[in-house]
Amino acid sequence: MTLRIVWFKRDLRVVDHGPLLDAAESADAVLPLYVIEPTLWAQPDMAPRHWQFIHAALQELDAALSRLGQPLVIRQGDAATIFRELAAAYRISAVHAHQETGNAWTYQRDLTVSAVLREAGIPLFETRQHGVVRRLGQRDGWSRQWEGLMAEAIRPAPDALRPAVGIRGIRLPDLPGELTDAPRQRHIQPGGRERGLRVLQGFLEHRGIGYSGGISSPVTAWQSSSRLSPHLAWGTLSLREVVHASRARRQSLRDEAASPERRRWLRSLRNFEERLHWHCHFMQKLESEPRIEFENMHRACDGLRENEFRQDRFDAWCRGETGLPLVDACMRAVNAGGWLNFRMRALVVSFAAYHLWLHWRQPALYLARQFTDYEPGIHYCQFQMQSGTTGINTLRIYNPVKQSRDQDPDGVFIRRWIPELGQVPTRWLHEPWTMPEAVQRDSGCRLGEDYPLQVVEHEQAAREARQRFTPIRRSAAANAEADAIRHKHGSRRRPAPRRTRPRPQPPQLSLFGDDGHEES
Repeated sequence: MTLRIVWFKRDLRVVDHGPLLDAAESADAVLPLYVIEPTLWAQPDMAPRHWQFIHAALQELDAALSRLGQPLVIRQGDAATIFRELAAAYRISAVHAHQETGNAWTYQRDLTVSAVLREAGIPLFETRQHGVVRRLGQRDGWSRQWEGLMAEAIRPAPDALRPAVGIRGIRLPDLPGELTDAPRQRHIQPGGRERGLRVLQGFLEHRGIGYSGGISSPVTAWQSSSRLSPHLAWGTLSLREVVHASRARRQSLRDEAASPERRRWLRSLRNFEERLHWHCHFMQKLESEPRIEFENMHRACDGLRENEFRQDRFDAWCRGETGLPLVDACMRAVNAGGWLNFRMRALVVSFAAYHLWLHWRQPALYLARQFTDYEPGIHYCQFQMQSGTTGINTLRIYNPVKQSRDQDPDGVFIRRWIPELGQVPTRWLHEPWTMPEAVQRDSGCRLGEDYPLQVVEHEQAAREARQRFTPIRRSAAANAEADAIRHKHGSRRRPAPRRTRPRPQPPQLSLFGDDGHEES
């Protein structure tokens, strides 16, 4: 029996899956393979909530593959060792997989597996599934390439698979070995392709009308955002499927009679697709420069925060106990549910970076573990963007009190996640440290006992952060380095004509986790 292996990673579907269709079109038997790698799950950016989402997706993937004639084969262990063992035991004509822009560990894993296959004389065919370009020389023309890839037809699932008779794997475990003590988390967005399709349909038919204007506030964003980001991150839906579905919906709207509702829909879907584009824009940065998972993109920022890391401040931020209500509500919400809308992600990262003066690496790892939709290429680039270490973006120092009043004026979100403040009058809710003793007593919220005082005075901390960045921003050498970064990573999209509204700038932290992956 001659065998072709389809190696599933962050592409847990059978539709629009080029490697699976290519393997199925050969005369060989097809082995769909998923490897549970204990060392991957021991990495500091991986967490049980990721596996919980993946677990559901793998169950549906196995069912879909079984209907095609060959169930999913699951092995556990080191991927390179497993491929070496398979190569020794079977006649493997090729391995098919999607390209992946993952963390440094998966990058090294892929290099090792490639070397093993090369040594065994087995070709490895890797297919693009995102707009990311391997070995990209320069950014000119990148947007055209992205558009060309997204415009391609969606590839159907194979009609059938020739089974790999006699090759078996293990049963899908509830948790990988490294995560055996983790409890199931009830509030995490559920995984699986069928749920992803329902989320997409619900967004395009009902919820999406509020996307433009509704994704900034944590009160409205839970419904107005697409909520597709984890499905894009783990590949239960392909980005191309989402682009096609959105454009089909826009076309149907254009055929309708003009109305205020139609205008709202078209504006929202236009903004949504813009963010789908930025999804790959940010992933390309990590693909082109993997060091930015660990190092400042702008090396002029080296030493700025690294030696002043305050563990007590970091711990308070993680727990949602900084004394800034909206920041704390956001952190408690993401700890419980694995998701935040883009502006609130921007807020909590900005607060950690500027007000608490925390170097971005540890906060990035913490939120990587919290976000169900963790996508490394988006995550680290957006973290650096919000921390001021890219050299090419404006310092985004969010005022946590202003954001609180603007985005949650009645305290709906704050009261949901901070029950200690539940009876505090709205007048005092956004700045509880200003509450008189009598109000604290009447509301049952004693500052410093029931709810913490500010860990920092936020306005003073913001001023100090700006002052610390001033020498870098005025340095000729730092500006020259920033120009080189802009040339390598900056968008090449043409500015809009003057008579039209300019294109939106890269969304704050949007791609950092919502839709287009989000907002994607």
